[in-house]
Amino acid sequence: MIELDRLDRRILRELEKDARQTNVKLAERVGLSPSACLRRVQELERSGVIKGYRAVVDRTLVGLGFVVYVAVGMSCHTREVLDAFEQAISGSADVVECHTVTGAVEYLLRVEVADMQAYRAFHTQVLGVLPHVHSVVSYIVMDTAKDERA
Repeated sequence: MIELDRLDRRILRELEKDARQTNVKLAERVGLSPSACLRRVQELERSGVIKGYRAVVDRTLVGLGFVVYVAVGMSCHTREVLDAFEQAISGSADVVECHTVTGAVEYLLRVEVADMQAYRAFHTQVLGVLPHVHSVVSYIVMDTAKDERA
């Protein structure tokens, strides 16, 4: 684990709010000189704490506003079976997150598609053909009250 001080944590919080702000503005917000702030940001990037920067896209405007969380249970738990499942899921553009979880199922997926018909196609043509998928429970997102990933 990497040790972060108070200033590093403030820099991260500010970048999570707005990664496009200038270094001068960031330095001002965290109380550092621009050169000291830039050195800290570069060190956070070099050490892997900051993995990258991304655009936050309004998925509804690009036709991907139908969000489903999918709990997937497996009938076999060998490493080969799980690796094969993960590889197949990684190849699907509809799956934007795949988490291994504890509990009654092995995986929790976040699927983003255009509509119910597109989700049905994913459900039958992707999940439905994978060996060892034992159970699939879908949770359709009706609204999002909080999402801090953006």
